[in-house]
Amino acid sequence: MITVVGVRFKKAGKIYYFDPDHLDIQKEDNVIVETARGIEFGHVVIAKREVTEEEIVSPLKKVLRIATSEDVQSHLENKEKNCETFRICEEKILAHGLDMKLIDVEYTFDNNKVIFYFTADGRIDFRELVKDLAAVFKTRIELRQIGVRDEAKMVNGIGPCGIGLCCANWLGDFAPVSIKMAKDQNLSLNPTKISGICGRLMCCLKYEHDTYQVLRKGMPNRGDRVLTEDGPAVVFDTNILLESVKVRLIVKDREENPELGEDVVTYKKDQIKAILKKSAQSEDHEDLVIDCADEIPHEFMAEIEGELKQKACQNKKCGCKTDKKPYQKERRPNREPIPAQAQAETTERAKQFAKTVAKSDEPSGQNNKDKQRFKPRPERKPKKSFEDFNGELDRKEQTQNKELNQNKEQQAQQGQPTEKKPFKKHKHPHPQKDKPQKVGGEGK
Repeated sequence: MITVVGVRFKKAGKIYYFDPDHLDIQKEDNVIVETARGIEFGHVVIAKREVTEEEIVSPLKKVLRIATSEDVQSHLENKEKNCETFRICEEKILAHGLDMKLIDVEYTFDNNKVIFYFTADGRIDFRELVKDLAAVFKTRIELRQIGVRDEAKMVNGIGPCGIGLCCANWLGDFAPVSIKMAKDQNLSLNPTKISGICGRLMCCLKYEHDTYQVLRKGMPNRGDRVLTEDGPAVVFDTNILLESVKVRLIVKDREENPELGEDVVTYKKDQIKAILKKSAQSEDHEDLVIDCADEIPHEFMAEIEGELKQKACQNKKCGCKTDKKPYQKERRPNREPIPAQAQAETTERAKQFAKTVAKSDEPSGQNNKDKQRFKPRPERKPKKSFEDFNGELDRKEQTQNKELNQNKEQQAQQGQPTEKKPFKKHKHPHPQKDKPQKVGGEGK
């Protein structure tokens, strides 16, 4: 648990938690705190209390000090400057021709920043406007675009009920509101009647929604059949706050359109019983009568619906897709059998064609192309190594030397001596064995 104090910066603003830092801070005190925007002047609305870490937005800032009379005076002076700053900013907006509406101006406590709040339909390029405002006020400028709800909260006004707006007087944060809340409370869905001055759904629709949900338990809906003291009837209207329903008695019972009486009778919730149909198309099952004052468990309803659906499918009176057979691929119709004479002719032609193909020496053009296309590659001879290459040179040298010696002998016998140089082989140098030798520290 962490000790914190709740501080609010506006009249109906959000409450933020701060670390009191061993200061004797009481409720309704004014304090100076450090925020993400800078140093701010706040009002304590929640005294020291212990909260869990889940309720805190980290990092938790500390309270700098309790506000003095000088701090209160400077805070009032900043509020007085807001009017003049608002007027100057409006003039600059008109000079630049920007389609934006200025809502409010706010100074930080240390005057290091001026924040302008505005509304606009789309994105606004206000870079030139910021330069002009910075040249006038000689401080940091921040323009912040807000929505229509925040605009109504800052401007304030009178709601349809004749009282000041909740968001501007006491509502700290906006709660999500949906059209379903208006339906649950049987309100008119006319937008002009359920919308506030901001054009959105009224925040007060959320206040009583939980109470309406509790009272609606066990209440039938419009069009449901119920069993009353005077007989079966159809619900015409409901009053959730009074827990009563208005019904019209059934004169002639029919499956689709029963004939109803002209009189409208009002009953309390505990005076009627809801009629739960077991199956919309079943005739051999009776209806189930349940007391409306008792809440029907969800598990019981699911179990009943499953059993009724299964029985209806077994009786083939249900219109669901489960009674259809699973998909099966359609078979082709059986073809007519081939006559014996035609079958014999085809076999004889096939035999003749096979004989002609076997006798022909040259294959057909298509087969020849296929053979050329899929002809296997010849096996590559392995590359010769350096030793094999030098061995061939040695053998070639020996044969040439023998021929040379034979020629010498023949010429000597004939008396024609000739001198020829012997064949000298040129071996391919080996990359590792035949390296240049180093002489005097240098390779040749």
